[in-house]
Amino acid sequence: MRRLGELGCTYLQLDDTSLAYLNDPAQRAEIAARGEDAEHLHLRYIRQVNDALAGRPEGMTVTTHMCRGNFRSSWAAEGGYDFVAEALFSELAVDGFFLEYDDERSGGFAPLPLRAQGQAGGARPGHTKRGELEDPDQLKRRIDEAARFVPIDQLCLSPQCGFSSTVEGNALTSDEQFAKLRLITAVAHDVWDNSP
Repeated sequence: MRRLGELGCTYLQLDDTSLAYLNDPAQRAEIAARGEDAEHLHLRYIRQVNDALAGRPEGMTVTTHMCRGNFRSSWAAEGGYDFVAEALFSELAVDGFFLEYDDERSGGFAPLPLRAQGQAGGARPGHTKRGELEDPDQLKRRIDEAARFVPIDQLCLSPQCGFSSTVEGNALTSDEQFAKLRLITAVAHDVWDNSP
């Protein structure tokens, strides 16, 4: 992180799967079957990330994206953020979170109030695994639902974790990807240009 800062980086996003996966009871069961402490592993992961963050240069903003998998339009884990929320939002030393809320396997927004004061939140109800466009009104309803838990000026709308986590890509064409970006931009303007 220090080297990135020396190169001029002022914004760094960490893409994390470990903490998101631990929300899934099936993933925790696999970890426990290997003999690891699945009930407390998230605390170790948070400490390790914080150790890395301790050396970040002054003026660098660091956020994290919580990913449940994005390989060829598939996913690997499910479950809301409830299991890791208390430690995640109170102990992870990042400036903001980008959280997936793209479908029912992502859980609800109730854990969001556990965020530390002043941290940005990111509701990502947009889906990047499928080509069809989301209903703009449905996206707005999901943002309104999240805003019941977190002030709307601390929320954002963005595509899940991009359109691919790997070189193989997802099952979307370039045109479908650009259409989704246009939709997200239009919805974001409608919501935040008109919010108090």
